[in-house]
Amino acid sequence: MTHLLKNLTNSIWHAFHALQVDGAFVVAKSKLKVLTANIGTLMDLYGIEKGLEHYRSTQTLTFEQYVYYLQKEVFSSVTDTTPIQTCRNLEEGIDEICWLVCRKMYLNRIHPVFEDHSVYQLFRIFCLLGEMEADVTDSLYLVTAHSDEVAQIASQFVTSLGLNWDPLDFSALAVAIGTFRFSTFLAVLESKYSGGGSLDAAALTEAIDDLYQTYVEDVLKKGYLMKKGFLLPTLRCFWFVLRPGELTYCKDSQQKEASGIITLDVNSWADAASSGGKPDRKFILSTPEHRCIELVAEDHRGRLQWLSALQIAIQHSTEKIGYQRTLAYQRRSTRQASRQQREETRLELQHERQARIAAEIQARKLEALSKEENAKVQELEDVKKRLEILLQEEKQALRDEEIVRALQARVLREEWERREQLERLQKEQQDLLESEKLKLIEFERKQHDNERQLEDAEIRLQQLESEKQSLDSELKSAREKARLAEEAQILLEAQIVSVRPPGSGERIRRTQSFIPTTKERPLILEKLEERAITLQKNC
Repeated sequence: MTHLLKNLTNSIWHAFHALQVDGAFVVAKSKLKVLTANIGTLMDLYGIEKGLEHYRSTQTLTFEQYVYYLQKEVFSSVTDTTPIQTCRNLEEGIDEICWLVCRKMYLNRIHPVFEDHSVYQLFRIFCLLGEMEADVTDSLYLVTAHSDEVAQIASQFVTSLGLNWDPLDFSALAVAIGTFRFSTFLAVLESKYSGGGSLDAAALTEAIDDLYQTYVEDVLKKGYLMKKGFLLPTLRCFWFVLRPGELTYCKDSQQKEASGIITLDVNSWADAASSGGKPDRKFILSTPEHRCIELVAEDHRGRLQWLSALQIAIQHSTEKIGYQRTLAYQRRSTRQASRQQREETRLELQHERQARIAAEIQARKLEALSKEENAKVQELEDVKKRLEILLQEEKQALRDEEIVRALQARVLREEWERREQLERLQKEQQDLLESEKLKLIEFERKQHDNERQLEDAEIRLQQLESEKQSLDSELKSAREKARLAEEAQILLEAQIVSVRPPGSGERIRRTQSFIPTTKERPLILEKLEERAITLQKNC
């Protein structure tokens, strides 16, 4: 089976590289016998290493020669009828043998971060995703991983650790590194993407285990599901692990032995359980062996993820090449197609460049031949050019003259417009000055009238003030007279009472009628005060 050797070529190269001495790119047959014997023992082929003595007449073999021997003498015992699980076990065992040969190269590090078992898991992942490339000569090969594959592994590893993935930073790092060999791949993960020593070793081991299960063991999905029993219709929780072609379940994630295995093939199918058109967690898995199995996910999203993963597992159940390896081959084919397309484009551009150069050379030859024929024509063309230049200059002069005239006319028109505007502004200013003069004359007239009225008012105020003073003096004299009259009346009344003769009452009353009474005197005073107040208001 050719694909088994193809899957193991990268790990065998690492073992071969570890056995070579002083970078000679060849290994002694004595060392290769030990490696071949271990591989043959694993495949139940004993004494297969003895054939190396008669294979070629040299004491050393190149990697290409050694792989050819393995293909013809060792892996030819594996046929297409060999079970897939047997091939996977052989692949795992041979990878482990190759790792035992070359692990000393990769485990001796200055500042180790990962455990030895985790480094072995990364080694298998690298061998799965790596590409064999010829370097310099056909006898020299290198196993490298493309930067896209390394980015995919690193991003998944960083995400599993709960860190942030920066694709731009990795792109710059990939450009600086160039080629990712396993030692470089391991150093990048340990030094840059392992959390800088802040994470627990258990977390790093768990993240690498997840990568190993995904890429090497082809685990499509894992998690807890509720499964309805065959005999008792009760739901029990199991830890399910889905791979292409099989679905295993255990009591919990720590259990190593499976409680059951459900085989998947092309006749299997998975579909959501109907629940009145509403989103539900249940789904049905039907296989020829177990018929319908009812499973329940944690939520509706989990059910959709399990259904998608089951479809992939059923679709790839009959393939003898692993699912992740198939995806890696597809990505590799895509990159090779892209490189081939770029190479074809480069060749096309090169052919076009060569054709252009040939055309330029032919053009130079034709130009050299035509120079003699065009010598006389050139003189006529020169004369024609000079005449055309003179004509163009004359036309240009006429155009310049027209432009200057147009500019002068425009400038003159603008000057007339400015002059009209200035005259209009001057007239408006004169009108404003005339109106201001009239307003000033009117203001002076009104001011003169106000001054005259003010002088009249002051004269009138002085008159009123003098009248008020005279009235005040009259009021004062009247009050004094009234007081004197009241006192005289009192004295007179007293005299009259004291010496009043009989029959003199009528004369006394006549005398009293000329003297204001006590009630009449306040009235007289009030009238005088009112007249004085009136005079003050008028003032």
